[in-house]
Amino acid sequence: MNAGGPLLDAADLHVWIEGSHILQGVSLAVPGRGVTALLGRNGVGKTTTVKALLGLVPRTGRVSFDGADITARPTHAIVTMGIGYVPEERGVFSALTVAENLRLAERRPGEPRYGLVHELFPELRERADQPAGTLSGGQQQMLAIGRALLNDNKLLVVDEPTKGLAPRIVREVADAVARAAEQVPVLLVEQNLSLVRRVAERAVVLDAGRVTHTGPARELLDDADRVRGLLGVSRTAAATATATATATATASATATVEAEAGTEPAEPVEAEPAEAGPAEAEAAEAEAVEAEGRRTA
Repeated sequence: MNAGGPLLDAADLHVWIEGSHILQGVSLAVPGRGVTALLGRNGVGKTTTVKALLGLVPRTGRVSFDGADITARPTHAIVTMGIGYVPEERGVFSALTVAENLRLAERRPGEPRYGLVHELFPELRERADQPAGTLSGGQQQMLAIGRALLNDNKLLVVDEPTKGLAPRIVREVADAVARAAEQVPVLLVEQNLSLVRRVAERAVVLDAGRVTHTGPARELLDDADRVRGLLGVSRTAAATATATATATATASATATVEAEAGTEPAEPVEAEPAEAGPAEAEAAEAEAVEAEGRRTA
């Protein structure tokens, strides 16, 4: 056990893919408690960093886990040391049932923690005999996280668990990540800044394959200028965009209801745009990050 030091420590990671220099000297540390968020726009190297840590892509540099140098170890040996990995694409076996997916994740020796998984995600118990391919996107994400929690891992690596999910499911996933972090440290790749604010203690920001910031997550997210500089997001602009979109959607829904009821639409009333609250601003930040990432990818 690496008493007093980081649980996971990476130094000077470089990755080349098809001639492109993707990671250019990435160094980061994950302590043995809480959530460390890996942030950055799309295409800056977040998922490649995770794969480099786990030995899924060729890389140079050094990686240590729980006090042991794992740089030269194959991925399966790294995972059996106690790292649970939830990939961005979830990686569930669609033709197998929920129960079969969980059973495949069991690692010996050790007792599978079905009680914890079913407590966090009761739907997985209720849908045990359902093929995983027929689950909703949110339910598949629950299954992917549940598989990682099934074993007594020392670290969870979770890559963009809320990507493409509805807001209600995002909240459920956030609850699960927060609950999991009470028992095991988490390295979380995420662009939803409201989720990061809620669950993360530390933040590491990547840009163009390099670490550009490391520090407390809340301190970063409370600094609008730094958020804009590091992540390309303006809180004010994002909040205004969200308020405008909400007003447009509300007007559209009202018109639809009136049309179905056979009534004449009400005369439009000019109104001052409402100021978005902190939660709306944070959600808008996440949306703006994803939009900017898609634009620059």
